[in-house]
Amino acid sequence: MANDKFAIVTGASRGIGLELAKLAQADGYDLLVAADVPFTDEGAVLAGQPGIETLEVDLSTTDGVDQLLSAVGGRKVDVLFANAGHGLGRAFLDQDPADWQHVVNTNITGTVYLLQKVLGDMVRRNDGKVLVTGSIAGYIPGSFQAVYNGTKAFVDSFVAAIQNEIKDADGVTLTNLMPGPVETDFFERGDMMDTDVGTDPKKSDPADVAKDGYDALFAGKASIVSGWKNKVQSTLANVTPNSVLAEQHRGMAEPGSAND
Repeated sequence: MANDKFAIVTGASRGIGLELAKLAQADGYDLLVAADVPFTDEGAVLAGQPGIETLEVDLSTTDGVDQLLSAVGGRKVDVLFANAGHGLGRAFLDQDPADWQHVVNTNITGTVYLLQKVLGDMVRRNDGKVLVTGSIAGYIPGSFQAVYNGTKAFVDSFVAAIQNEIKDADGVTLTNLMPGPVETDFFERGDMMDTDVGTDPKKSDPADVAKDGYDALFAGKASIVSGWKNKVQSTLANVTPNSVLAEQHRGMAEPGSAND
């Protein structure tokens, strides 16, 4: 390791995580980048550069998080980008329990455990920054994405609560990044490529989302909704009945809606 600044990026093989890793590298951070799939294409190029360590690990388990922490090797973590997450489409009653359980364990259990370990060290020394990738999906009852949206509702609420708990640690920043649909392999991996949202050509660019989150973190903000359309949507969600929101979500996430 060549630099005196060290960051962890999870879910870093592609998408928002990869873009966050690129921003941190450009800012002079040595990196430990982790993902549960192999680093390919652009991710492999980044992973092969000096000052960057890679780890392929399942962060849906506490054992996987412990593997990540072991790879830290006692180094001080200056920044954590807790970006790992999984989506899942289709009707809840048709889903394999192993699939929705993996989403819950990745998005909630692994994230909470990782934050408790890394954020705890930061608070004790009153120094450090954490960016968590939540979602505006947490504001919306997600018909045909019910488990995923439910996990993001947890994350959004959890981060806000922990921000209050650690408010006296003025040297620590905890920021929630809340994007809307992003142009990544999220929808392909979630079996949503026959849906309106999965095939929408106007999804956000992951580089733009990552930059919004990165800038918000270093500006000390509590949260950032990436994209003006998503800002409008999250605001309206606070005053719209859940039944209406669920029906709206059905229109974009129901299997076959791409053909409408």
